Amino acid sequence: MPYVDGRVIHDADAHTMEIPGFLDNYLEARFRPVVAAVGLMRRRPNLVNELAELERRREQDPEWSAQEGPQILLRKNREALGAYRREDRSRALDHLGFASQLVFTTELLRALPTLEDQGDLEAAEAGAEAHNRYMVDFCATDRRLLPTGYVPLADFALAKKMTGRAIKLGCKALMIASRCPPGHSPSHVGLDPVWAQVQEAGLPIVFHVGGGGRLLDPNFFNNGLPPVPDFHGGDDNFRSIDYLAIASPPMQAVATLIIDRVLDRFPRLKVGVIEQGASWLPGWMRAMDSAHRAFHKNEERLQKMKLKPSEYVRRQVRVTPYPHEETGWIIANAGNEVCLFSSDYPHVEGGRNPLKRFEESMAGISNTAKRRFYCDNFIDLMGDGLAPELRYPTSVAS
Repeated sequence: MPYVDGRVIHDADAHTMEIPGFLDNYLEARFRPVVAAVGLMRRRPNLVNELAELERRREQDPEWSAQEGPQILLRKNREALGAYRREDRSRALDHLGFASQLVFTTELLRALPTLEDQGDLEAAEAGAEAHNRYMVDFCATDRRLLPTGYVPLADFALAKKMTGRAIKLGCKALMIASRCPPGHSPSHVGLDPVWAQVQEAGLPIVFHVGGGGRLLDPNFFNNGLPPVPDFHGGDDNFRSIDYLAIASPPMQAVATLIIDRVLDRFPRLKVGVIEQGASWLPGWMRAMDSAHRAFHKNEERLQKMKLKPSEYVRRQVRVTPYPHEETGWIIANAGNEVCLFSSDYPHVEGGRNPLKRFEESMAGISNTAKRRFYCDNFIDLMGDGLAPELRYPTSVAS
């Protein structure tokens, strides 16, 4: 029996767990050292040996394969089924039971914005193009797997070109960095051709954790005490202090898109904020409405807005809470339209039973609101990126 049985649940956040050489077929040799220098695998010198041992276990231990279903949410990162072997990912999705998964990279979440920030547009373009082709190929084994592409916004002409390429290639959502592009705002009118193409294609723009640049001044961690490990046991990921800053870049980026009227000019453009929590949502929406009232008299852009900022959020922005957050409270205070389910498969952060945790936190929420959280809001976000037959699969539709 799959993890999800008898109901339609779409997963707004899943990942590939890349292995050494994963871009070799997509990236020119001259760019490989540049991309590798900003990727996460540079911190894992023993990864090749670890993978060899993992493959040996898969091939020689029958019990390992026999337990792939019961262990589907217990094995994490590269141990997880289909984490890096695309031929196994359909089987993983069968065990999970999700109607679809929006799939993101792991290795390049921070690397792609870093390439942009370094000012080498040729390398930024090459890295983004290689990423996009890899993601589309990985997801090509199953229509339920929805690949995200990346569009660098540092240069207007390049952004327009890369958007068209990613759409033509078959990316189902286009990821952009949540930190400000070098030299201009993400709301700059020079990027309107990007939003126009994405809206016309019926696809969403998405932000993902890792694209916000440096979250905190490193001096915050110089407290005279022993270093604090992350929940992987190392220092590659978030700890409690930098976790609290995760939402800051997307809050600012999306607020800028709203206040500078990008969502006004492109009313069918949808925006996803993925794996960056949602406890901030209600207060952020109220803060934007407060800013709208306070500065309305002197700012023409605010006077031209057809809706309040919070109304643009409910119409066009979708956000994934973490399983440990009070999702019911967030929905009650932000509206039924905004929140999405996500598993973060196969990352540790997704937990061993996200469905149970979300259900417990939504005990007082209506069935209609729950359906929007698990299914309808994702369908609304993905638009034409989600094939009609995948939206409400008849085999599990209630």
